[in-house]
Amino acid sequence: MVRALNYCGWGFEGDGLTSDEETALLAGYSKRFGGAQFARKDIPPPEAVNLPAPRVDVPAALSGFCTTERFERLTHTYGQSYPDYVRMIDGDYRNAPDFVARPKNEDQIAELLTWAGGQNVAVIPYGGGSSVVGGVEPDVSGAFNGAVSLDLTELNQVVEVDRESRAARIQGGATGPDIESALRGHGLTMRHFPQSFEMATLGGMIATRSGGHFATLYTHIDDFVESTRSLTPSGIMESRRLPGSGAGPSPDRLMIGSEGALGIITEAWMRLQDRPTFRASTAILFDRLEDAAEAIRVISQAGLYPSNVRLLDAEEADLSGFGDGRSTIVVLAFENADHPVDAWMARAMEVCADHGGVPESAEDDEAGHTSGTAGAWRTAFIKMPHFRPPAVSAGIIHDTFETAITWDRFAEFHSAVVSATRQAVEEVTGGPATVSTRFTHVYPDGPAPYYTFVGQGRHEALAEQWLEIKKRASDALIKAGGTITHHHAVGRDHMEWYETQRPELFGQALGAVKAKLDPAGIMNPGVIVR
Repeated sequence: MVRALNYCGWGFEGDGLTSDEETALLAGYSKRFGGAQFARKDIPPPEAVNLPAPRVDVPAALSGFCTTERFERLTHTYGQSYPDYVRMIDGDYRNAPDFVARPKNEDQIAELLTWAGGQNVAVIPYGGGSSVVGGVEPDVSGAFNGAVSLDLTELNQVVEVDRESRAARIQGGATGPDIESALRGHGLTMRHFPQSFEMATLGGMIATRSGGHFATLYTHIDDFVESTRSLTPSGIMESRRLPGSGAGPSPDRLMIGSEGALGIITEAWMRLQDRPTFRASTAILFDRLEDAAEAIRVISQAGLYPSNVRLLDAEEADLSGFGDGRSTIVVLAFENADHPVDAWMARAMEVCADHGGVPESAEDDEAGHTSGTAGAWRTAFIKMPHFRPPAVSAGIIHDTFETAITWDRFAEFHSAVVSATRQAVEEVTGGPATVSTRFTHVYPDGPAPYYTFVGQGRHEALAEQWLEIKKRASDALIKAGGTITHHHAVGRDHMEWYETQRPELFGQALGAVKAKLDPAGIMNPGVIVR
């Protein structure tokens, strides 16, 4: 049974918060804002949305896999960013695709790209629609005669498994659950679990350089890519399958992070792992963020490679609904398919104790999952995407951004970014601000901080308020030496700062590459290259 996508919300129709969960969520916001009452703005039903008529018709040669059906166009207009939800709730679908394509093979993709290039129609690759940076919106201005959303989810097979090398050839439209289900019978796993795991496709994860389950060592999808096959308007580009190579710049690296601007990743050979059987996890409480960060630095430089070493400051833990609101929490986990992990956990706990950390009391279940804070965080993490619709409908600005910085600059960087973001929220909303942080991934040379900001906005200006806060926070982190994104991708929302961050000559070279692979400039225009 094929489940319909949620028209305005994360996941599939029927998913989302219960009425009790929604009431509790809004009660928490009300308390944060001193007992504030929220004017709710209802989500308009699909039939009430003013959807513009298609500017181009589906050509007869493509009619077998393309549609102008209303619901398909609505659900392929936006991703999952805060401004996306503001416009969905406002019923603003001015940038809806003219039609949606669901090809079942590479030949159909090639036919579409050939037609689009000849008709000056933009092609926007679409996987799970989980972009939070404007990466899938057909916002292509008047430079094109139209736009088509190219949905890859029909190419969803694990085609071949090489058990000996622990690798599999997987189509680009396969989702996280598709992949794990197909590999389970082989005793294998890709073990790449971004928060968008349920919806995200392999091609989308590769194209956006997604960050996944592992907080250390295998942090990005890059680490699992063995080779790629991409279909561009100029032809097919397929790299040789190898465990490693020193033969010049990597063709795979060209496509990893290209965000659909250079072509379509139709297949990839992915490195796999044996399914873990040994696990241990716990949570450690610290009085000070600085002590917790220093403990994590030592752990990350000790070669212990925990699967999870997530820091949550006191505000972040409180915002997520657990912790005492005073302690910084480190969620720590190890896993392995070959041997027990007790020694690694013991050493990491020693490091935490050396820096003032106190273990939380919790019992592990048979699967090794901790029932205390670590387990509560896991549950909250999975629920988080469902918080956005009720928050936006209540006029609450609640969003995140992530970055990375070296350890020697972290303290100064963190202070500058938090200060700039808090000031922006307070000045833009005229009310109190919450700014919190957590580490999602850590490296021997630095952490990847992930910031959350919350304020009470105004329905008539939510998008503008969000944009001003986003701009001032992004300006601050770029000025302080961080990256505009660690794993959320560039999309349209981050282009201004991505162009500042990258070397100018590299930007020119990337433009030349796009001109070769995509001569008509139809592939996701405005993303990565503009």
